[in-house]
Amino acid sequence: MSAPPRDTAPAQSAPDGPGPRGSTGATAEARTPAAGHGRGGRTAWLTAALGAAVAVFALLSVSIGAYEIPLGGIVDSLLHRVGLGGAALDRVGESVLWNVRLPRVVLALLVGASLGCAGALMQGVFGNPLAEPGVIGISMGAAVGAAGAIALGLDVLGNWTVTAFAFAAGLLTVLLVYALSRSDGRTEVVTLILTGIAVNAFAGALIGLAVFFADNAQLTQITFWQLGSLAQATWPKVLAVLPCALAGLAIAPCYARKLDLLALGERPARHLGVDVERLRMALILVVALLTAAAVAVAGVISFVGLLVPHLLRMAAGPGHRFLIPGSALGGALVLVAADLAARTAAQPAELPLGVLTALVGSPFFFWLLRRTRRGQGGWA
Repeated sequence: MSAPPRDTAPAQSAPDGPGPRGSTGATAEARTPAAGHGRGGRTAWLTAALGAAVAVFALLSVSIGAYEIPLGGIVDSLLHRVGLGGAALDRVGESVLWNVRLPRVVLALLVGASLGCAGALMQGVFGNPLAEPGVIGISMGAAVGAAGAIALGLDVLGNWTVTAFAFAAGLLTVLLVYALSRSDGRTEVVTLILTGIAVNAFAGALIGLAVFFADNAQLTQITFWQLGSLAQATWPKVLAVLPCALAGLAIAPCYARKLDLLALGERPARHLGVDVERLRMALILVVALLTAAAVAVAGVISFVGLLVPHLLRMAAGPGHRFLIPGSALGGALVLVAADLAARTAAQPAELPLGVLTALVGSPFFFWLLRRTRRGQGGWA
């Protein structure tokens, strides 16, 4: 008698078992209409709240600073610029609003949304709430590309040179980490984290070499990448990051359903028609696009992609249909608020934005590690 073929169980039975990614809870929720309806109402409320908070903090960030601009004056100036009435501010007010504040706030929105969305995708791809572009080295890898372009004085692509080098280095970094974390056809979480630590250390050494060989002007630029800041925001920089950010943010939600299936485990996802390797490669490219574009204009800003998706997952569940756009909104909110704090907390000085996010994000990461260890009964 011939041996029965492998994987002959019907696809419907796969999610019923206690899969490695919590499939039992997800399946139970799908079978309970009341729970699904309640979760849908919660996500709608959270989306509206996040959108309103982003708008409020954006207006506050435009208004507050060394030169105060009243909220009414901001609205009037915006209406005046688009031809819907209103009135222009005085000459100094118009210059501060349109040449300093608005480019900075728009850049913070784009960078924050990119980092938040990239974090949600990384956690979904690897099935690990500890995954984040900065944790596995992609942010530092992109910074190496930017620092190398600065130190070598490269200008082969004009204004796009640093962005292109950051994107290429970030892509190579994430592909390297992904390859090294694979074993027997699956991704090992512990290997992923440890590889990221090693890559971050190596990237830091490369940036140190760039600093050693750089002149004073280049040293200032490289220091900007290491600390992270939006102080040099201009409209050309906004236009440089805009295509990458919009492309990544538009593509990411298209993979929400497949990420939900992948959350059941690799084998059940394959039974349900998901090409796991192709999905991971596609999303890795999206993550590299989003993160490299953000790093190229703002430097290394860590923990946004870790903190925001995890908090939203705790509040509204693991469904990526909400988690991906919600993380983009949450990332934009966090970075606009953090930039406002960086500008005003130590006036007239300005705190480095990357330092501020790390000061807040590091304790959260430690708490998350402790919580994960207690939930799993150890690291084994």
